Amino acid sequence: MKTIFLLAVLLVTVLGSGCFMFKHKPATARFAAKVETKTIVTPDLSLAAKVVSVNLVGRFVVLNFPAGQLPKTGQPFFLYRAGLKTAEVKITGPQQENNTVADLVSGEARVGDTVRDQ
Repeated sequence: MKTIFLLAVLLVTVLGSGCFMFKHKPATARFAAKVETKTIVTPDLSLAAKVVSVNLVGRFVVLNFPAGQLPKTGQPFFLYRAGLKTAEVKITGPQQENNTVADLVSGEARVGDTVRDQ
């Protein structure tokens, strides 16, 4: 009877000590990893246009900008085709309604290319 009692005490001691091996983190430590980030939304104020006409001999293009967003004379822009930069242009004018003329500084332009100032 004494051995059974001794085995029971030994079993409880071994099982009880196993619980102390795994220390639990406090609730604040478990949730501290979840940091809230605030999303910052900024408006896109960059100018964008489309190439509507290309003159390869004169090395100039006619660009169509959205209403009220015409660029300044001398401002550089980049032409993109399928996401790749293909040319650089410089606004020279004249401007008429939403269209303006730009000289090809370098590269190749085609009708439908996207024009951006970045």
